[in-house]
Amino acid sequence: MSVHYTLNLRVFWPLVTGLCTALVCLYHVLRGSGDARTEPPEGADGGFPLLKVAVLLLLGYILLRCRHAVRQRFLPGSSRLGGHSAFSPRHLGEPSLDILLESYYEHEVRLSPHVLGHSKAHVSRIVGELVRAGRARGSPGPIPGGALALAFRGDFIQVGSAYEQHKIRRPDGFDVLVPLRLPPLVALEPRSLGAEPALAPAFHGCFVCALKAPPGASGGHWLRDCKAFADGFCVDVRGRRHLSATLVLRWFQSHLQRSLATVRYSLEGRCRVSLTPGGLEQPPTLHVLPCRTDYGCCRLSMAVRLIPAVHLGDSVFLVAPPLPPSPVGPLSELPGGLRADALWGVNTARQEQKLLSWLQERAPPGACYLKCLQLLKALRDLGARGLDPTAATQWGRILSSYVLKTVLLAALLRQGAPTQGWDEAHLGERLEELVQFLRDCLLRRRTLFHCLLGPGGAAAEVGPLPKVLREATPVDLLATFDRQARELAAARLLSTWRRLPQLLRAYGGPRYLARCPPPRNQRPQGFPEDEP
Repeated sequence: MSVHYTLNLRVFWPLVTGLCTALVCLYHVLRGSGDARTEPPEGADGGFPLLKVAVLLLLGYILLRCRHAVRQRFLPGSSRLGGHSAFSPRHLGEPSLDILLESYYEHEVRLSPHVLGHSKAHVSRIVGELVRAGRARGSPGPIPGGALALAFRGDFIQVGSAYEQHKIRRPDGFDVLVPLRLPPLVALEPRSLGAEPALAPAFHGCFVCALKAPPGASGGHWLRDCKAFADGFCVDVRGRRHLSATLVLRWFQSHLQRSLATVRYSLEGRCRVSLTPGGLEQPPTLHVLPCRTDYGCCRLSMAVRLIPAVHLGDSVFLVAPPLPPSPVGPLSELPGGLRADALWGVNTARQEQKLLSWLQERAPPGACYLKCLQLLKALRDLGARGLDPTAATQWGRILSSYVLKTVLLAALLRQGAPTQGWDEAHLGERLEELVQFLRDCLLRRRTLFHCLLGPGGAAAEVGPLPKVLREATPVDLLATFDRQARELAAARLLSTWRRLPQLLRAYGGPRYLARCPPPRNQRPQGFPEDEP
């Protein structure tokens, strides 16, 4: 994915001012340190006074900032944002929705490519050392070592919004897949649970993986040879041994702790690292804290989720499934003899990255579909303000980042590719279309299917997919939530969109965009009054 770099004037001019001031100070110090310095004649100027230089630079910075503020406030629109939105200002001189969106994006949403690049490189170095140490240590789990040991494959795969160029606000959270190497005597037979009629919708996207003999292996001898692996990492489901996500995750966390102890000393000069176990259902999180002796320009505290992954083929992985987003009853009471610790989720992040790259190759230069996705996430965050913790959690689960990305992909695939109308001048219109499409998914269609699972997925655009994914039952990402929850989310979404100009003036961008606060009876309802 290409990255567009822009000059950050808020950093550039103060940096230039400080650099010039430092040069002037250095000049005076070097000039005054000479032993044979001659005294200037009385009344002559001995050089540029430091105060004059600093005042001139400060005046230049203030004039440039005032010019930028006047342009943003009084111009009806810029050449780049020439479109007219449905939310045009009521009064002459008020900024339009496009200007508000652009300002909010630049000040509250957009990530600095410089900081994001440094953060990703820092995460890559640390995780690389940790994975290499884990591969060198071998397996400390139920099987001490040998041909039947579970082990790290030796590489790692960076996934998520930070690597798809649509992360917002802060580059402090990352997801990394750590592929595992299965023993040569072990093969897997994955099966989708989407067609299980008695299973709750929250589990229709899950898979189970039965053990099977690899090609050419004798059945009786194979069962005896792989008994140690089956006893350590498998559970019985319907009379067959299935790979257990819970047991694999438990081994993975233990192995990471031992590997971290190996590399902790070598990392002390660069950062401080710690590992927080995720329990029996969630992957562990590696916390990276800047070291006091680290004088780098991007001293951020980061959290890296390390996700154990079992490769199915064609860059598709099985991972431990996330917790169901709504109450579905005790996990131990799954129907049909299924066991919760045998369930796996599917991760198609690499295929989704290919799909985004395929769309970008066919998009015109300067297409704003990723920017629309970032603003859609920001709209969700604005809609969560003022909600109680329970309602905010439910709102975030229904409009999760993955759901919003699926909305964008589904809308783009309906058009074939973003060929027309996706330039910056139509940013507000395209964002409004995405909001309407999401509302229709919540209310009218009541469905939002996974882009890659099932025969109707986008397999042709991203290349071959494993047969088990092509033949899987299509998975509806919204089926977990009942009708009332979807209707409430749709109503909240439309209410947030209608009040978007007011919310953008109240909660984002420079304060010259909000010349005066709205009256108390016109403030957004449900939002705390002590917010800026």
